[in-house]
Amino acid sequence: MTEPTRTGAQAPAELSAEDKKLVTLARATRVRAGAAEGAAIRDADGRTYAGATVDLPSLRLSALQVCLGMAVSSGVKALEAAVLLTEADAPDPADLAALAELGGDAVVVHVGTVAGALHSSTTA
Repeated sequence: MTEPTRTGAQAPAELSAEDKKLVTLARATRVRAGAAEGAAIRDADGRTYAGATVDLPSLRLSALQVCLGMAVSSGVKALEAAVLLTEADAPDPADLAALAELGGDAVVVHVGTVAGALHSSTTA
């Protein structure tokens, strides 16, 4: 049984090998880009998309928004899981809403520190 975190999400259970891969992709992408956040998502076919925060004067996207944009432009119709590595306690509600549009209420979202230590899981 998992205990609730202060954000109302559940503490992460033991991750599957596929979810561990998402953590690795999110962390590596964030570090490579030197960005504030890193994220990775997996679609229903097992394909993965990784992205980092875009923070330009004329364009600002969260890491999850970058991943979702790549997935949608690739024709994805359904998602399974997401990882967000951030200094925030929880994903932005707008990001969760966008994830839910592609995955319904079945998308598991693992949230962790920028170093990759997960502290909560929720569904979008």
